[in-house]
Amino acid sequence: MRKGIIYLTITAFLLGLGSCKDFLALEPLDKVSAEDLLASQAGVKTLMATLYNRMPMEDFAFNPASGFNQHPGVGSGGAGDGGWSLASNTDEAIIYGPNNYNSSPATDITGNWDYTGIRYINRFLEIIDELKAGNKLSEADYKQLYGEALFLRAFTYFSMVKRYGGVPIIDEVQPLPDDVADVMVPRSTEKETWDFVISDLDLAIANLPDLRPSNGLYRVTKWVALALKSRVTLHAASVAKFWDKAPLTGAAVDAKLVGGMTSADANAYYLLCINASKEIMDNPAFSLYMPNPANKAEAAKNYQTMFEYASYANPELIYIKSYIDGAAASGQGHVTDFWFYPKQLCYHTLYMSSRWGTTLDAVDVYEDYTDDGTGASAPIKTRVDGNEGYIIPNPRNLGAAFNAADYLHYDNQYAPFANKDARLTASVLLPGSTFKGTLINMQGGMVRQNGTLLVYTDGSAPGLDGNTYYTFGSNNISGYSAFGALGTAQDNYSSTGFALRKYLQDTKSPTSLALYGSTQPWVEMRLAEIYLNYAEAVAESGQGDATLAAKCLNDIRKRAAHTDNIPLTVANVLKERRVEMIFENSRYWDLIRRRDFHDRFDATRRFSLVPMIDLTVNPPKYIFMRVHNYYDDRANGLTFVERRYYMSIPGVSGNMLIQNPEY
Repeated sequence: MRKGIIYLTITAFLLGLGSCKDFLALEPLDKVSAEDLLASQAGVKTLMATLYNRMPMEDFAFNPASGFNQHPGVGSGGAGDGGWSLASNTDEAIIYGPNNYNSSPATDITGNWDYTGIRYINRFLEIIDELKAGNKLSEADYKQLYGEALFLRAFTYFSMVKRYGGVPIIDEVQPLPDDVADVMVPRSTEKETWDFVISDLDLAIANLPDLRPSNGLYRVTKWVALALKSRVTLHAASVAKFWDKAPLTGAAVDAKLVGGMTSADANAYYLLCINASKEIMDNPAFSLYMPNPANKAEAAKNYQTMFEYASYANPELIYIKSYIDGAAASGQGHVTDFWFYPKQLCYHTLYMSSRWGTTLDAVDVYEDYTDDGTGASAPIKTRVDGNEGYIIPNPRNLGAAFNAADYLHYDNQYAPFANKDARLTASVLLPGSTFKGTLINMQGGMVRQNGTLLVYTDGSAPGLDGNTYYTFGSNNISGYSAFGALGTAQDNYSSTGFALRKYLQDTKSPTSLALYGSTQPWVEMRLAEIYLNYAEAVAESGQGDATLAAKCLNDIRKRAAHTDNIPLTVANVLKERRVEMIFENSRYWDLIRRRDFHDRFDATRRFSLVPMIDLTVNPPKYIFMRVHNYYDDRANGLTFVERRYYMSIPGVSGNMLIQNPEY
């Protein structure tokens, strides 16, 4: 057994759990013995809820800059208030607040050196061992509690290993030693740490109930642990295969605390992913939600409903996190609707609203319904010459270089998107789309009759038809949802020409949506991810059933109303993963595990799409301009520094651990 600097009595353990007292409305836990607390179902629920509540889940309450479980009273006013998401640390979205735009959001997320959480879990394992030895727990109850604790420990170590590489492995509580040096634990290698996580998951799988979670129950089962194993092993396999795409040097590398794994290790992890995924896929209790839509509109509605009304009645969902309505003082809801309703439907006056801008980079990845068997992305068509690689750094500076005749003309803002994948309309508010009965206006400029541009600046001009037109499509600041007041404290608009649709509630009355009033569950694990994990592992390793992997890939596309079959290739799987799992915090870790981040972000500007009304024609029509995002251009682009594949180990001056490279 590995040792650690963990000094904990039962009383201190229970006091440590008291941070959730207000949420759980408990009696002071330091007055309750472990035996009494676990002697009833209520006591078990109390302790387990506290451990679950500490899970490092990257959900609606996760702030990439400041940590997990951000709610009122946590930190300074609840850092989760801004609704930050890992999507904005990638090429999926740009989320910002006036005057606090991070010049390098693609490089910085919070660490998770959580040995306090590990200590709590290890002490819990000791307690249930003591109770079992005293015949205070049945075998069935013990196995479930044991399996849950190991799952939570694996979940926590997974959060650490994907950030730091090899970390100290501490799997027991130890009494205070005479000399603290006796219990200092060195970092394990990265491979040893991945193997420890997998070992904990295997024990959890062997002990947890062979059931699906059910509504009203937060507790994990065998299938949740298998889903986590599928995710963990794919991540480990990718790091083993690709870590040397971004080679680092130093003591940590020499000791294999980071990297150092082989292609044989990669294939072994891929096979574990294949087997764990296949076991879930073989369970008839799980299936894709509404897999055979009648048409694109039905497919879009089904996909959006899966997230807005997530529940275990849906056979696709493996593990979800629910929230308490935060309109009350408890503040245990989340802020998604509060911050990300489009400006035209914003129901509060705080300056940081409507801040989500989906990037054109993400929108371009989606297919249309050509369905020619290739699965190729279908970038939005904007130019007569078809050169969709033509990107304008700053449209305000075009001057005489601009010619409206170079651009395709559309009758309305929605026309360029009419044939795009159903999941796009279910995930992204597009120019000219409808939300809660309101036409979403994303106009950002106009071409005046003399052929000159007016972009990002409030103004008006007459059209050939005698009507007056406005830069933003309205003379009312609440009449448009993009590009208004860029770079100012009044910038409550999308900066990309797109906004968020996935997760937003369109049936709940806005008057009930207080700051923490959003209660739609977070979908942490679902079957579509398992299909994609299986397909990627097979495509990368050549192991497993290639025919089944191709079916997994195409079944997901057919759920989106596609009718063709595309070949199983790594590129097709990764493209499908970007589309199917957009805004689910997958993209960030996919770039990390496959070591693609530094190539994707190298002084990179993400893209916006600016709809403009062209007044040189009668009736006026819309053109669409591909541009550098205003804020990315202001920051001179975003760069991912290769050392960031591993975060800095905290406290090395005191814990004597080897630091990661280049820190």
